[in-house]
Amino acid sequence: MSEMITADLVDLDLSADTKEAAARALAERMVAKGRVTDLDGFLADVAAREAQMPTGLDGGIGIPHCRSAHVTEPTLGFGRSAAGVDFGAPDGPADLIFLIAAPAGADDAHLTILSSLARQLMNTEFTDALRAVDDAGRAAALIRGDDATEGTEDSAAASGGTASPDAVAVSTTPAPTAEEVDPQEVAPRETTTPAPTAEEVAPQEVAPQEVAPQEVAPREVAPQETAEARPFRVVAVTSCPTGIAHTYMAAESLENAGRDAGDVEIVVETQGSAGFSRLDPAVIAAADGVIFAHDVPVREKDRFAGKPTVDVGVKAGISRPAALIAEVRQKAERGEVAAAARPGTPVDRAGESGDGYGTKLRKWLMSGVSYMVPFVAAGGLLIALGFAIGGWEINEAKPVTEHFVWLQADSWAALLFQIGAVAFGFLIPVLAGYIAYGMADRPGLVPGFVGGMIAANINAGFLGGLVAGLLAGAVVLGIQRIKIPPVMRGIMPVVVIPLVSSLVVGFLMLVVIGKPIAEAQKGMTDWLSGLSGSNAVLLGVLLGLMMCFDLGGPVNKVAYAFATAGIAVQDPSPAAMKIMAAVMAAGMVPPLGMALATTIRKKLFTTAERENGKAAWVLGASFISEGAIPFAAADPLRVIPASMAGGAVTGALAMAFGSTLRAPHGGIWVTPLIGKPLLYLLAIAIGTAVTAGLVILLKGMRRAPADTAPESAPAAVAAETKEPVAA
Repeated sequence: MSEMITADLVDLDLSADTKEAAARALAERMVAKGRVTDLDGFLADVAAREAQMPTGLDGGIGIPHCRSAHVTEPTLGFGRSAAGVDFGAPDGPADLIFLIAAPAGADDAHLTILSSLARQLMNTEFTDALRAVDDAGRAAALIRGDDATEGTEDSAAASGGTASPDAVAVSTTPAPTAEEVDPQEVAPRETTTPAPTAEEVAPQEVAPQEVAPQEVAPREVAPQETAEARPFRVVAVTSCPTGIAHTYMAAESLENAGRDAGDVEIVVETQGSAGFSRLDPAVIAAADGVIFAHDVPVREKDRFAGKPTVDVGVKAGISRPAALIAEVRQKAERGEVAAAARPGTPVDRAGESGDGYGTKLRKWLMSGVSYMVPFVAAGGLLIALGFAIGGWEINEAKPVTEHFVWLQADSWAALLFQIGAVAFGFLIPVLAGYIAYGMADRPGLVPGFVGGMIAANINAGFLGGLVAGLLAGAVVLGIQRIKIPPVMRGIMPVVVIPLVSSLVVGFLMLVVIGKPIAEAQKGMTDWLSGLSGSNAVLLGVLLGLMMCFDLGGPVNKVAYAFATAGIAVQDPSPAAMKIMAAVMAAGMVPPLGMALATTIRKKLFTTAERENGKAAWVLGASFISEGAIPFAAADPLRVIPASMAGGAVTGALAMAFGSTLRAPHGGIWVTPLIGKPLLYLLAIAIGTAVTAGLVILLKGMRRAPADTAPESAPAAVAAETKEPVAA
């Protein structure tokens, strides 16, 4: 444990002038020590984390960090730069750079030590000592917290005669596991004070009344002091995706700000990689306010319901803790509780000043997509199995409630198809409902589901679901901003908000949005019918673009209805069958293209997207365009244009090759019904390659500007690519 950093991993004269060069210089030392097995792979993981949010902190500190499968054991690299390296901190370049490398499966004890380092970085004595130390070995000892003669004496000399007590705290006790001790218990100050304060004790070990007033406030407390004069009590939760650095730095910063305030008693629950110990319910019940500083969902958030709440990103907990405490105190004085405050949802970070509208919109959409994905996978695979067993005509089978033969394959195929169709029927309502949830928490669910179901009923499709979800979230947020008398607050979330918001969203979807969508469908159908006798290749391009524009939405449905109407006769014409072939081929391209892209360039996609990519192979092969929806909703500005390009190429080639199709559905499972099947499959393969190549190109271009994009970039694209989820 004490060898997490050695002199070989320290560079006191780091000459790098960019954060990429700094990370490489320190990572090369890790490779030389055998701590990193693949330099480029590890640096790619570091860059991916850095692309989420800059890791520079106020005070001249840079903490690039990541979890990586290329790391053999938890390792620290430290570099000191005279010129400074820009890690995106508001106050300028960093001269103290810590590269934190954690294995993908690091144990709790190692992660607890890393969290202690993160807390130390909030202590100016510790950072001053690191700036003054002149020997790599002594710098490593100072970071490790060795109390050996060499480490402490030289560290003491470097910091003005006294070794930093925070440095010693890292290794004076055996590294505990998350179950044995709350991560906060390894906070630096525990080694210097005989009686720990409320912030330093695991929440389950102390109740509010057990904390002596003088331990959290320097003033004298008179015996006759009233309840109103007691300290202002705050509970806080900090968390970040990586769970190594920002989680614990935000906790330390909040605790320091609470002590500095004098009359504030704050207890923090760190939901980091080393696990978390839940705050004692009595501590939460006695709290006057709640602070959430997080960039991943707060676990068991309902515990804090009914309290004045400030909900911000984790970086705000580090950079402006005093302001957060002041804000939650003001809300408590005004009597604001969670229902009237800013919504505290896993994807809403309205309190984080760096988040632009594009970033918030992306988080809202991701909330809907994350809940919709299981419906896409389950429903799509069941439909594909139904086609594989029963053929394309299985979609016309009688309901299994009326006809089911246990030993008949067609009955089982119909069962699979009909169950899958039911699952698919939830896609739009679930998408809309959880987009609204992402914006407005639970009150957004009812109007979101109502709006989504209306969107499905009026054939508004995927785009209609997006609009319905955003409308529902906006309506609920508007209602929540209305000041309500205290007597009404109890019925607001269960009666008033669902009633009013459902009425407003339903009116907008049925009266305002439905008619324009129907008119647009009719207009596009008439337009396509007029083109059918002209340039077949041009028609193939147009149909391909439409099939891939909204992935099952109204535009997609217009093109599909145009094709199926042509073959819905006893003897369809060759032109009609060519159109059907072009439409189905183009509709298969988006999910197949995304599946191929996730296979070729895995590092450009999240773990969830890579898993979705595996299912997209089957969904695309089965002509289920919705298999690409999770990718399009998360990154529409790159996925949709790439899908449209591939679909246009496939549609044009299918028409040029003269491929025909009699079936309205089925994908590769109806290949025997396709005319010129080899050329048809070639058209699909070429379009798939085009889509995959463009997605890889566009996502690859995003990585470079993401590191340098200014925080105030007004464009939605810049905001979206600048700071997705902080760590």
